[in-house]
Amino acid sequence: MKPFIADLHVHSKYSRATSREMGLEMMAMWAKLKGIHLVATGDFTHPVYFAEIKAKLEPVAEGIFRLKEGEQGAHFILCTEVSNMFAQGKKTNRRTHTLIFAPSIEVVEGINTALGRLGKLGSDGRPIFSFPVKDLVKIILDVSEECLLVPAHAWTPWFSIFGANSGFDSLEECFEEQTEHIHAIETGLSSDPEMNWRWSALDKLTLISNSDAHSPSKIGREANCFACALEYPEIIRVIKEKDPAGLLFTVEFFPEEGKYHYDGHRNCKVLLAPHESRANDDICPVCGRRLTVGVMHRVEELADRPEGFVPPNAIPAIHLIPLEEIIAEALGQGTGTKGVNQEYMRMVESGGSEFAVLIDLPPEEIERIAPPRIYEGIMRVRKGELEITPGHDGVYGQISIFPKEGEEEKPAEGEEQMSLF
Repeated sequence: MKPFIADLHVHSKYSRATSREMGLEMMAMWAKLKGIHLVATGDFTHPVYFAEIKAKLEPVAEGIFRLKEGEQGAHFILCTEVSNMFAQGKKTNRRTHTLIFAPSIEVVEGINTALGRLGKLGSDGRPIFSFPVKDLVKIILDVSEECLLVPAHAWTPWFSIFGANSGFDSLEECFEEQTEHIHAIETGLSSDPEMNWRWSALDKLTLISNSDAHSPSKIGREANCFACALEYPEIIRVIKEKDPAGLLFTVEFFPEEGKYHYDGHRNCKVLLAPHESRANDDICPVCGRRLTVGVMHRVEELADRPEGFVPPNAIPAIHLIPLEEIIAEALGQGTGTKGVNQEYMRMVESGGSEFAVLIDLPPEEIERIAPPRIYEGIMRVRKGELEITPGHDGVYGQISIFPKEGEEEKPAEGEEQMSLF
């Protein structure tokens, strides 16, 4: 079975703080540039966007769609994200985000009818409901048992199942009698599988990774590599069963680059590792208020295994930096600038796709198509030769691929990461 890359969480232009370019055509174009064969539609609960989905997509396999006109290389799976804000247990400010996968247009119509009775679907691409998320599971599965629900970005401080500010301390505490229907979680940009492996309670779950893209160029910054039939039932089976033959690996951000990896206060310019925060009772040393407790801190609170532990059923992960960021640092220019964009497009055209360049092409082929400094940057990323200042309190972490002037080179640690195919 030929492997394919899937990004199963994006947002449309109908979600808040999302690019106006996030339409189906632009998603398909960027998916092809990235080397992604399957991408989520996102936001199918929004009535205007759902009308576009029905008008512009056609089925090509069970539960899999493509554009009727335009870019035919990318396929779509029906998925949305919803927000629940509710009181449960000891907290009145529970806030969770959940991905919902659906097998057909008809099932989505049933979901939208059911949810439309309980909230305003047209106000945002990611609608907000005031009932417990465990009730969401029952509502969706009553429409169709073929649907799959996955807690999104499971560790972020707000709007997640395990977040420090509004989350739960276990899957069972959150979903109660509906727990048996939760088969996976999304790790999010600020955590990776290695961090999640430290908590034995998650061993039975499949860990998936997705971009949560709000703009086209961010599609695929995290993703999943499947080796199964490109059909909805088979993809869902692989996730439910945590099938290592069907889900080969996930593609990850370096979690330190995520916006909530470490603790801190951005306005106070305070960045702290978890042990530093705990020594100060999680209080900001500048303003005296509670710190924004990050993902690493929260993982360590719940972990029952040491750092570096690998469970026997673990599905591996590889860590990447987007090609645009490598090019930008190599050229000494900002991401999004004309020079960086031109070089990105040239390299993707020469190499086949972004993932082919970052993961699969042999070094001699990359050296053929890339200027020397960009080639060196790609090789450094493959070997993990990086310096990273962790992200905190909504600020992305800063990655340095090349040593700063005057710094000594550090030896590479370990082998290069696995080849894609």
